[in-house]
Amino acid sequence: MFKSSISYLIGAIALSASMAVPAQSRFDDVTMKNTALAGSVHMLQGQGGNIGVSAGEDGILIIDDQFEPLAEKIAAALGKLGSDAPKFIINTHFHGDHTGSNGWFHENKDSTILAHENVRVRLLSNDKNNETALPVITYQEGVNLHFNGETLHVWHLSNGHTDGDSVVWFEEPNVLHTGDLFFNERFPFIDLQSGGSVAGYISAVKSLLKKIDSDTTIIPGHGPLATKADYEAFLSMLEETRDIVDSHKQNGMSVEEVVKEGLTDKFNSWSWGFINEEKWIRTLYNG
Repeated sequence: MFKSSISYLIGAIALSASMAVPAQSRFDDVTMKNTALAGSVHMLQGQGGNIGVSAGEDGILIIDDQFEPLAEKIAAALGKLGSDAPKFIINTHFHGDHTGSNGWFHENKDSTILAHENVRVRLLSNDKNNETALPVITYQEGVNLHFNGETLHVWHLSNGHTDGDSVVWFEEPNVLHTGDLFFNERFPFIDLQSGGSVAGYISAVKSLLKKIDSDTTIIPGHGPLATKADYEAFLSMLEETRDIVDSHKQNGMSVEEVVKEGLTDKFNSWSWGFINEEKWIRTLYNG
């Protein structure tokens, strides 16, 4: 009886360990890719939202910080740009693939976190977050920062991807970080449960397109580096697919019927693992 109990215990421990490995290994092979842009600006890509970086004489500032298990890799990549301790972190919204390393950088590198006030509210509402993960500076409409000889304009756009979205425009190098108000080459995720809306999302994209020009470099929330032409193509996709779904809805079709009908083949390439055609149709129908 004793032997069988020991065998069971050993087996349970082994099973538990084997189940824990995939969660840990999910980030083991992630590497941080740095792309130098204009002026002080860089883009870091790993897993999660694209990270914007300002690196120069004033130190390091970053926009978003992906998942917590990647914090040390992010810090190492930043170290190659001058310092592994960012003075400021701007969160474009509250989702964990953009804010996951907040607490680590605040605790270990004394970083100051800025975000729209709704980001703090939503992070605070999650029991898994502690005080160190929260923005300590919040704003309603936006804020300007003067850092590394450049002007950073932080703008809030309401009820698009969430109710706490911000974008950052580096004025002098003319680089825009859109956060998740741009998923380059793919259908976007619109968080309808957190204040996001299809109409608000499209309105935000239109507003940003009016603020930039053909020379603007765009760091999207997800996907490769982009241009204004890429963002315009994204807007066209948003409006065309919205019109298709709206037309079916006005003709009395249920969401299940619209999903079965699908979109045209023109939009096949926009479908991806997280937001495939079905999920995008449901977002358009309900959003």
